Amino acid sequence: MTDENILWRAQTYALLASLLVQPPSKELLANLAAIDVTEPESPMGKHWSLLVAAAAQADVDVIDDEFQRLFVGVTHGELMPYGSYYQTGFLMEEPLAVLRTDLARLGLERHEEKKEPEDHAAAECDVMRLILMAEGTPVVTAEDFFQQHVQPWMEQFFADLAKAKQAEFYRVIGSFAQSFISLETKLLS
Repeated sequence: MTDENILWRAQTYALLASLLVQPPSKELLANLAAIDVTEPESPMGKHWSLLVAAAAQADVDVIDDEFQRLFVGVTHGELMPYGSYYQTGFLMEEPLAVLRTDLARLGLERHEEKKEPEDHAAAECDVMRLILMAEGTPVVTAEDFFQQHVQPWMEQFFADLAKAKQAEFYRVIGSFAQSFISLETKLLS
């Protein structure tokens, strides 16, 4: 696999992490809207084109409200972006304990000021980015981390996001990410 391909994958994980941890800033939306899709007819190129168009039309305040409805809510949002929830139906279950073990092996730990558990979709995407960009061979490979922690649930989460009732901008993100995770599944399985 070329370094360019690894960099593209890492940047895609970074983008997903950014979009899932908080609503996008005006600057991020402008950067997305300015992307020149070089292969618009490829499967991912079509999703990139839709993402670029959605970012160009986006209103930061509207997306902020959408993010709150989808992921925060009064008690919780329309979607629960946690691996434990998707795999067991409950928060803070065994998948989180297994994830914490692998994070410790990687030398990663949760910051005290972080409120979200480590199995949040944004956090797992960020770990994939870190592993892909690591020098040498990490103690937990991208393949192992993906198969153990991402593949069991994240494609379904993004499918749910792509059809979420309260999503507009994030519906495009869901479809984009579902396609990306599907490609990753083929690559890493």
